[in-house]
Amino acid sequence: GKSSLIEEVLYKAVDGYLRKVETYPGKHEKILGLEHIDKVINISQDPIGRTPRSNPATYTKVFDDIRDLFAQTIDARARGFDKGQFSFNTRGGRCEHCEGAGVTRISMNFLPDVYVKCEICDGKRYNDDTLSIKYRNKNIVDVLNMTVEEAVNFFENRPNILRRLQTLNDIGLGYIKLGQPAPELSGGEAQRLKIAFELQKRPTGKTLYLLDEPTTGLHVDDVSRLILALQAIVNNGDSVIVIEHNLDIIKVADYIIDLGPEGGNHGGELVACGTPEDIVKVKASHTGRFLKPYLEKEK
Repeated sequence: GKSSLIEEVLYKAVDGYLRKVETYPGKHEKILGLEHIDKVINISQDPIGRTPRSNPATYTKVFDDIRDLFAQTIDARARGFDKGQFSFNTRGGRCEHCEGAGVTRISMNFLPDVYVKCEICDGKRYNDDTLSIKYRNKNIVDVLNMTVEEAVNFFENRPNILRRLQTLNDIGLGYIKLGQPAPELSGGEAQRLKIAFELQKRPTGKTLYLLDEPTTGLHVDDVSRLILALQAIVNNGDSVIVIEHNLDIIKVADYIIDLGPEGGNHGGELVACGTPEDIVKVKASHTGRFLKPYLEKEK
């Protein structure tokens, strides 16, 4: 299957080679060109965390900078509050009844756990002392409740925070809340969060990114934003391998490997490979047949 190709063969083989350890990848003959790679990242659709403690702000580390900002306010300094006061993962400023989760977990036998809003802090995660500290008339919970788009405007004068938020906005995640609990994010949203996080790092020019059908469930506008994000990675000199059926992605690929001719047991053969222009010339390629009108439209 395609997902096992990414996970079991490509990722395990490249990861094992780079770390010089045995990772027991799936069956393959050899992978050439690994000397040009120093890091491999599998950007899967797995959740960014399993509990409500994980959210876009903590995952992308922008929350560190936001907590710094609150700790630097005159009120916070007057009361001796440091950055830790604004963390919901440590004692001090958080609500101790729910230990900063904003919810309490009810264990259900044989069923998934149920989360119920904490009745002490009303889901706010923090105690009243922490909530009394404001930056530009907003407390830390107000900020966590902002969408990425709202936060971009709110922090427009804070370059270090704005840079991280802008990446999320550019990739089409402007509508999600900074503090949106990880279990509420879809697989596609989690995957785009991971791409945004990678885009914030300094490119090495030797990183290989692996993605499995990143356009699943995406709106047409979001697909074009995703393409721009992937293009930004490639422009940095890094490499991206995508398993995809979406023609918008396929038509902008530098190189296509068309496996088929059909799916499942009727596939697995190399039908064609090369640029999009090469693929459309191969009569046996279903991909080429569908791609042809797309490329002609471009002209």
